[in-house]
This record gives sequence, structure tokens and C-alpha cells, in this order.
Amino acid sequence: MNFKNSLRMNKSELKAFLDEKVLLYNNPNFIESDPIQIPHLFTLKEDIEIAGFLVATIAWGNRKSIITNGHRLMEIMGSSPFNFVMNFSEKNSKSFSSFVHRTFNSEDLVYFLKALKNIYKNHGGLENIFAKHAEKDSMQTAIHHFKKTFFELPHFPRTQKHISDPLKNSAAKRINMFLRWMVRNDNAGVDFGIWKSISSSQLSCPLDVHSGNVARKLNLLNRKQNDGKALAELDRSLRKLDAKDPVKYDFALFGLGVFEKF
Repeated sequence: MNFKNSLRMNKSELKAFLDEKVLLYNNPNFIESDPIQIPHLFTLKEDIEIAGFLVATIAWGNRKSIITNGHRLMEIMGSSPFNFVMNFSEKNSKSFSSFVHRTFNSEDLVYFLKALKNIYKNHGGLENIFAKHAEKDSMQTAIHHFKKTFFELPHFPRTQKHISDPLKNSAAKRINMFLRWMVRNDNAGVDFGIWKSISSSQLSCPLDVHSGNVARKLNLLNRKQNDGKALAELDRSLRKLDAKDPVKYDFALFGLGVFEKF
């Protein structure tokens, strides 16, 4: 289907078109060029969670750089993220004093490790916090409460910018991507589906420049900014196509934008 024809599709044609793109990109070949390859290094649930959360946190900018720094983070943690977090003290921080990814630096990383240790020791782990405040068809309030818990320890104010707050009209792209990784069971070996207390129907598409531009061209999204209001609009459109698994279309929108220059 050429570009002009794709803009004139009715709802059933659009769904068929996007479902076809999901099949094209939602397979193990996707892992090779995506940051999700980092948590795929592990099999222990907590290792996957922590690796996924940290890599999702730095997932902006050049994808090659994200993946390189993701591997570096895992090396720093001795390829055992959960064990490293649970035994972390600031004495360990010398080993990554030079770590930086764009504006995320070693001071931020030290706090993130402390916060993760606090979450696993005192709050029942990452899944428990997100599940506690999950709503029927949204995780955005849950993300807001997660951020409050994450930053309950003393920290530099600047570090807070590395976790978005949907209730302040952020699209929270990186955390929504992390939630897709943990919750969605795609039977294709890409997303993990290791969080059983949250359903795929509650997830939102990670909204970024690529997925936003494609969504607008396909009339799934009208709002120009990639913010929380745009995410809510895109949610509504994608749920009309598949209420049980709306976020699967992230593969289609992202693939069309990044790989096909749609």
C-alpha cells in the first residue's frame, strides 16, 4: 500500500494495515536494534525488571548510544542487577563515577540504585507499586504514584526530571515503554509478560516523535504536541482497534516511522 492510499483507509482497512505491521515488527528480529535487548540478557524476574527500568530511563537520543550505555550499566552491576541493587551502598559508586548518558549522570544513577533498593526492601518490588494504583484502562495515575514513592528518599531535585509525571501532562514515553516490556505477553519473544497483576488492556502506547508523526498521518491523533493529552487521544484511537492489546500498535507506529520513514 502506498503512502497516499494509506491516508484514505477506513477503520477496518486501517486495522488490517496496522495489524500487518505489528506482525512484521513484533518478532525477535526487533530485539537486535532495540534497547529491550538489555533486559533480554537475563532470566530472573527482578534482573529483567531492574535492567529494563534502568535502560528505559536512559532511552532517549541515539539508539546505538542507548544500547551501548545499557550494556555498560550491566557490566558495572556485575551482570547481576538485582543482587547489585540489594547490596548497594555508596562505597560501590566509584565504579561508575564517570557514567553519563546525555543528562543522566552518576549522581542520578546512585540515587536510582538507592531508590530501587528501597522499593524492593520496603514496598514489595516494582510490580507491586505499579499494580497498587493501576486503573481499569490506564496506568497514568499509577506512574504518578510510582514517582512519589521512588523519590521518597533524600535526593537532588534535578534527578526528578528523569521520571515523568503524567498528571503534569507528560506522555511519560519511557515508563510506558517499560510497562509494555514487563506486562505485555506477545507470544513472539519480544515483550516479557512477567507482570501478571496488570493487563495489556491498561497500557498506553509509548508516544514519541516517530509514533506521534505516524499516528497523525493515519488520523489516529490530531493534537500537535506529544504530551499527556495527546497520549489520552491516541489511547482512545488504539483501543477502538484492539481494546485488549492496544499497545501492540507501538510496533506498527514505531516501525513505520523509524524503519519505513512513513
